[in-house]
Amino acid sequence: MEKVLVIGDGAREHAIAWGLDKSGVKIYAFMGHLNPGIAKIVKKTGGFYRIGKITDRSEAVKVAEEASPDLIVIGPEEPLFAGVSDELRSRGFAVLGAPSRGAVVEQRKDVARYLQWKYRIPGRLIYDVFSDVAEAYAFAKAIGSVAIKPVRQAGGKGVRLVYGNAKYLEGSLDEVITKGAREAKEQLASYKDAPQLVLVEEGVWGVEYTVQVLTDGESVFPFPPVQDNPHAYELGLGPECGGMGTVSPLPFIEEEEFEEAVAAVKATVEAVYKEFGVKYVGVLSGQMMLTALGPVVIEYYSRFGDPEALNAIYLYDGDLYDLFIKTVTGKLHQAERRFKNVYTVVKAVAPVGYPLDKKTAAGRRFDVDWVLVEREGCHVFFGSAAPSERGGYETLGSRALEILAPGSTPEEAYQKAERCAAAVKGDGLYHRKDIGSPEYMREMARRAEMVRAVYKWRRQMGLSEERLVWEPGRGLIRYK
Repeated sequence: MEKVLVIGDGAREHAIAWGLDKSGVKIYAFMGHLNPGIAKIVKKTGGFYRIGKITDRSEAVKVAEEASPDLIVIGPEEPLFAGVSDELRSRGFAVLGAPSRGAVVEQRKDVARYLQWKYRIPGRLIYDVFSDVAEAYAFAKAIGSVAIKPVRQAGGKGVRLVYGNAKYLEGSLDEVITKGAREAKEQLASYKDAPQLVLVEEGVWGVEYTVQVLTDGESVFPFPPVQDNPHAYELGLGPECGGMGTVSPLPFIEEEEFEEAVAAVKATVEAVYKEFGVKYVGVLSGQMMLTALGPVVIEYYSRFGDPEALNAIYLYDGDLYDLFIKTVTGKLHQAERRFKNVYTVVKAVAPVGYPLDKKTAAGRRFDVDWVLVEREGCHVFFGSAAPSERGGYETLGSRALEILAPGSTPEEAYQKAERCAAAVKGDGLYHRKDIGSPEYMREMARRAEMVRAVYKWRRQMGLSEERLVWEPGRGLIRYK
């Protein structure tokens, strides 16, 4: 029996272990905390789990040598940034996980944008990087509508969107821009592997969608597009967080728009090799937005998204272990793209206090009505939760679990997801009821049609992608 070591302890890693279990392999796990779902699969398949610091290369090697797996799958981004995949490969292990020099496209947003412009990757946005808040403010005012971000990946935190076309709010917007730039820098104070810089890029509006691909450094294997919802509260309000739910596939995204996103991700894999001389072997995801300019890249993930991984793994209608092995052995071109003909909706259940107050969000006990979940045909994947000494489970401060519901229509999947979310019983837990609802799907379709009409008209008229921006101290700058 083949053996697989899964590194990570979230719902994404629970889903990966679940998918690999269906392939009939023995599962081992290296986790930062005890994930009860992963532990159950490990016990069922006859493996073992170890708890430790998953970004520590020596600890990862020790667990890998103990398990002696045929394949290692690294789920989260931080072990990739820390070089865990590099160290394991150097010891002769087969690893599904981007090399650190490839994962930099997620770790450093400025590097990703630099590669996009240098190698003419489709979907690029005007941007610049600043250490001085006043200079960032001046550039933001020149651009108009902007996104202000920490230059390093910071768990989805620190991002500010400012749409600067409301003249009667100009004084307030000035304050928002300046405060956003300052907070974006401050967000990086605890990171030692990146400077405190702020990235300012043009702000765009439209419909977000994510395209996740496996790549062996040459071929890519794309999964169906998925839409994440990174805001904590209903209707896309509140602070950005790890993601409160997903829908996949997406009836409001056309095939050509999906293929454009795949092409941009594949071009990024090629750019990593040209720039850094390393093959990107693992998962690369493009978080896209359909805009009046067409599909643009908002940012990259050097791994499956969470919860986007749940949709991808459930929808894949094949042997997941075989697919992963083809990826790490350079045979991905042989893989057949087969997916279930269903829709999926994922709901994240989080404790009150998330994402702003981890202390308040931790220690909340809850139970799951497994009979109801099984009756509805849903699947529960544990995230930031552990078994409770008081019985049941307790939250650790982030999204406690994620529920996937399949359906023959988006509405059926949504209704199942809502019923199964109600199966989670506890004090101070919440989820977003709007994600995947009929109203939500209609609104996404309406937005998509609005921006689609504009970008298709521009292309039909042969309008140039060239944009002119007046920048203080630099004059009129052409971007193309």
